[in-house]
Amino acid sequence: MGLSTIQPAKITRVLPQSIAEEVGFEAGDRLVSINQQQPRDLIDYKFLCADEWLELEVIDCNGHQHRVEIEKDFDQDLGLEFESALFDQLIQCNNRCPFCFIDQQPPGKRETLYLKDDDYRLSFLYGSYLTLTNLTAREWRRIEQLRLSPLYVSVHATEPEVRRRLLKNERAGEILQQLTWFRERRLQIHAQVVLCPGINDGVHLERTLLDLAQFHQGDLPTVSSVAVVPVGLTRFRPAEDDLVAVTPVKAREVIQQVEQLQHQFQDRFNSHFAWLADEWFLLAGQPLPPASFYEGYPQIDNGVGSIRLFLEQFQRAAHSLPDQVSPPRHLTWVVGNTVEKAFAPIVSQLNAVQGLTVHLAALNSLYWGQSMTVTGLLTGFDLIHHLQDQPLGDALLLPSLMLKHGTEQFLDDQTLDQVAATLNTSIQVVQGGAQALIEACIQFPAVAR
Repeated sequence: MGLSTIQPAKITRVLPQSIAEEVGFEAGDRLVSINQQQPRDLIDYKFLCADEWLELEVIDCNGHQHRVEIEKDFDQDLGLEFESALFDQLIQCNNRCPFCFIDQQPPGKRETLYLKDDDYRLSFLYGSYLTLTNLTAREWRRIEQLRLSPLYVSVHATEPEVRRRLLKNERAGEILQQLTWFRERRLQIHAQVVLCPGINDGVHLERTLLDLAQFHQGDLPTVSSVAVVPVGLTRFRPAEDDLVAVTPVKAREVIQQVEQLQHQFQDRFNSHFAWLADEWFLLAGQPLPPASFYEGYPQIDNGVGSIRLFLEQFQRAAHSLPDQVSPPRHLTWVVGNTVEKAFAPIVSQLNAVQGLTVHLAALNSLYWGQSMTVTGLLTGFDLIHHLQDQPLGDALLLPSLMLKHGTEQFLDDQTLDQVAATLNTSIQVVQGGAQALIEACIQFPAVAR
């Protein structure tokens, strides 16, 4: 990754009352260098900008080059936001995992859907998972020197032959040596296991969790937590793979196995250490663990405890529900069908408000070919197929996680406007959690499509 790949960083926002606003930065300007050094990414930018004296090279919106000198307090932020966290090329995956969601999509969609992110910088900044199979010696040194911790690592299996089979990469068998490298440098990771029935389940899952537990010791455990996630399959996956979907019977088997290990971990570490994604309980038809079980939700972004947290947040926010609303409104709340049973009590509480009627449209994805679907995977096609010619009331309530961040596009490239026009209804996007859902219901009508 040479300097030739580094591009000036495009500024998309200048924060109000910031140093950057005072100096005169504008959205559309491009940052070339800081103290004669070109930042590769947001990590470099933050590190270089920590100094008290900065000399910035900038290209403005009209293409004119400027040199800007700034004196500030140590670690004081400039107040700039950028188009991307990476100013050079994305480090992409070199594995061929049969369960990779990127390879389970149809061709012809927007280009960004086919980028295989395996970049340690995005893992550090945003918690995305990486495999460690594509890191050069230079990148390993940078992780150590900048103390980039914690990282989020897709382990899947610790037995070399099993992990090589899953990732289809010879370097995949080095995972235990890599974890030792992290331990020697007192750096941490959060681990993930995507469970594929018949490949890394059963005795292999037990071996993996016990191996990872050996790195959960001392005052700074190398492996801070582990999430076990069921494999997700679509109808577009390569025909030659040997994957099978998780059944309710399999889900109950995995829950029982992991819960037995959790008891061991609780005795050893005073922590459950390894957690099951919510999908296991939803697929098995079993109740979710209580909120106290999740120990601060270390794997919340991996779907571990997110449903329980939403339910808890709703109960705390429910005190803001009025006795009645006016004018009366009938709303359709769209979710994936995996959460239908879990969210039924919420719908009952909302419908107890006089004048408010909320219908839960719990949908599976025909687009992906799934019988059970999480909310974030529902597409415009699915909404149209399931809801066309159905009585939808005054508007649809759609969780924002169905859309690409910062856009109005679904995973199938359809837009909110297209879906609203086809269904001949208004659409209100619910930005946020339980409180946002309540506000969308009681403050309706709000701005909607």
